[in-house]
Amino acid sequence: MSEISTAEIREKIDWVYRAEAGRILATLIRLLGDFDLAEDAVHDAFAAALERWPKDGVPSNPRAWLVSTGRFKAIDVMRQRVRFDSSQEKIAERLEPHSNDATGSDEESVEDDRLRLIFTCCHPALAPEARVALTLREVCGLTTEEIARAFLTGAPTLAQRIVRAKAKIRDAHIPYQVPPPAELPERLDTVLQIIYLVFNEGYSASSGASLTRAELSAEAIRLGRLLNELLPGPEVMGLLALMVLQESRRAARTSPAGELILLENQNRSLWNQEQIKEGVALVERALLSRRFGPYTLQAAIAAVHSQATSAAATDWPQIVALYSVLARAEPSPIIELNLAVAVAMRDGPEVGLALIDDILKRGELNEYHLAHAARADLCRRLGKTAEARSAYEKALALTQQEPEQRFLQNRLRELE
Repeated sequence: MSEISTAEIREKIDWVYRAEAGRILATLIRLLGDFDLAEDAVHDAFAAALERWPKDGVPSNPRAWLVSTGRFKAIDVMRQRVRFDSSQEKIAERLEPHSNDATGSDEESVEDDRLRLIFTCCHPALAPEARVALTLREVCGLTTEEIARAFLTGAPTLAQRIVRAKAKIRDAHIPYQVPPPAELPERLDTVLQIIYLVFNEGYSASSGASLTRAELSAEAIRLGRLLNELLPGPEVMGLLALMVLQESRRAARTSPAGELILLENQNRSLWNQEQIKEGVALVERALLSRRFGPYTLQAAIAAVHSQATSAAATDWPQIVALYSVLARAEPSPIIELNLAVAVAMRDGPEVGLALIDDILKRGELNEYHLAHAARADLCRRLGKTAEARSAYEKALALTQQEPEQRFLQNRLRELE
């Protein structure tokens, strides 16, 4: 095989890894019943692909090939362990495949595997902070460092949480399944939170060269749709609506060169009208239930933005009213910050700046770059150049995302 073909196959393997590694891992966890064994099996399967695909060609179903190969690799590992530890024999027997196809009749279950994995990671037997860390690591594939940055926690602390959570799942024999209907409501809040966090990391990556991670936001929406089929309650619909409406703006959020474009400057003709239509319909259904919560309120705000033909035509009084309700329903400094920005758009930058200053004085958002960026923008609009420069510099020092860094650097140059 030529070098060009080999290079193309390696590129294909890289693409499959980015697009499918998470699903392959989830399926192997279901088949093997062990997180660590499944993780090793994924790495072994892709290593085998790097060796064999350039010689044999890319299989017609790469994911099935990788799952099958990973499972056989895991079985080999367990056979080796049996030689040194007879207590592993029953585990090895359980992993033995009944056919040459390691997925076989399981193929129809593959699409639900990541939803099963989320419910397993969100089991009430795990500590709340461990549920979030484990899910972001195992379902989303975020590194320990990325999760630690998102939660302002040390990487070693996060790593220990993940290790303890895996051990708890193994030792307590927590089932890898979507819980029965009677247990769904108590588990739902955590699952919604996790899907929301996955989407946010895809919609606005916490670090790196790209503003977004399309595979994560797409996966979150897919999981939201699965959950909506499973348990179509108001907040499930609200979260799905929120994600779809936010995703509708993806094409307009960056320039062809990957530079950040603020909402007010976006080309709204690039917004996906089908997604907007779907999202608005979901919001309306959720609101009609009168049993909605924070996700539906956020989706309602996104719907107001999506229906404005221009930034100037945005119904800011309605957005302020919705944020006010949201702040009462789920108090948080970030929601207060968003409310302050909306008030600034309705009543003027000076009013909004006073609100943001009050929030920053409390110290809760001192390490949140968007708080300083919002303050900088209002200072810039008011002609307070020195204050704007100082706030932009604080925001720049805190952000880990390259497009945001370039945007803030451009703002600083404009001030000069």
